[in-house]
Amino acid sequence: MRISDLFGNPNHRVFSFEFFPPKTEAGAATLERTIRELGELSPSFISVTYGAGGSTRERTVEIVSRIQREAGICAMAHLTCVGAGRTELGAVVDRLVDEGIENIMALRGDPPEGQTSFQRHDDGFAYAADLIGFIRQRHGRRLSLGGAAYPEMHIETRDAAREMMHLRAKVDAGADFIITQLFFDNGDYFAFVERARRRGIDLPIIPGIMPITNVAQVERFTSLCGARIPDDLRERLDAARADEAAVREIGIAHATAQCRDLLARDAPGIHFYTLNQSPATRAILEQLRG
Repeated sequence: MRISDLFGNPNHRVFSFEFFPPKTEAGAATLERTIRELGELSPSFISVTYGAGGSTRERTVEIVSRIQREAGICAMAHLTCVGAGRTELGAVVDRLVDEGIENIMALRGDPPEGQTSFQRHDDGFAYAADLIGFIRQRHGRRLSLGGAAYPEMHIETRDAAREMMHLRAKVDAGADFIITQLFFDNGDYFAFVERARRRGIDLPIIPGIMPITNVAQVERFTSLCGARIPDDLRERLDAARADEAAVREIGIAHATAQCRDLLARDAPGIHFYTLNQSPATRAILEQLRG
C-alpha cells in the first residue's frame, strides 16, 4: 500500500505511529509489545526511524519488513543523507523495494553523536530534496515518498521564507506527502499550512503529535528540535513534575485536545510519535474514535 493513496477521502482520516529501532534486548521486547498493542488499533501505517549516521540501518530495514510481512500493516522506512554516498543509499532503497516496502520518509538527517553540524558525504546529498529526487529517479512512481516540515522552523534555519523554499524543493523533487515535526500549539501548524498553500503546495500535511509522559524528556526533545512548550502547558507540567501519573494525565489530555481540534479543522490525519510506548497513544486514539 502506497501512503499517498490513503488520502483524498474526506470521511477517512489517516492515523499513523512512529517507532525507533531499539538498542537493547529489553528495548526490542518493549517494541514488539508496542507494535502488537498498537497494531490492534488498525493504524493506516507505521514508520520506523533511521539512526544518526545510518547507525540503525539494518534494524530499520528488518523492522519495517517484518511489520509489513508479519503484522500486515503498511510500513514506511526512514532514510537519511548522513554518512552515506549515492551507491550506499541506492543499495538501501533497492533492498527496501525488494522487501516489498513501498514507502520511504526521505530526510537530510541529524549529525551523528559527537558532531555538531551536518557534514555532506563526498558522494552524497546536502538536502532532503536531493535524496527525494534521487529515489524518484531511481524507482519512479513505484514508491510513495514523504518529506518533513517544521511548523516552528528548523532549529538550524529559523527563517520562515527559507523553510518554505526548502519545502517547495522537496515537493518539486517528488514528495507525495509531508509530516511535521512535533508541536504543542495548533496555531503554529495552521499558520504553517496557510503559508504552504500560498506557495502552491497542496500535498497532505500531516501533523506530528507527541504525547507528553515525562517532563525532563519533553524538555530535552524540544531543546534539540526547537519546538516550544506553551506557557500554560509548561506551568501545569512544572506543577506536576514530581508526579509521573499526573504528568501523563496532563500530556494525554493536551494531546487529545490538540488532535480533536486538528481533525475538526480538516487536518488529513495524525502521526503519533510514540517513543516505542503504547499506553498514551492508545488512550488518545481510543478517545478520538470513541
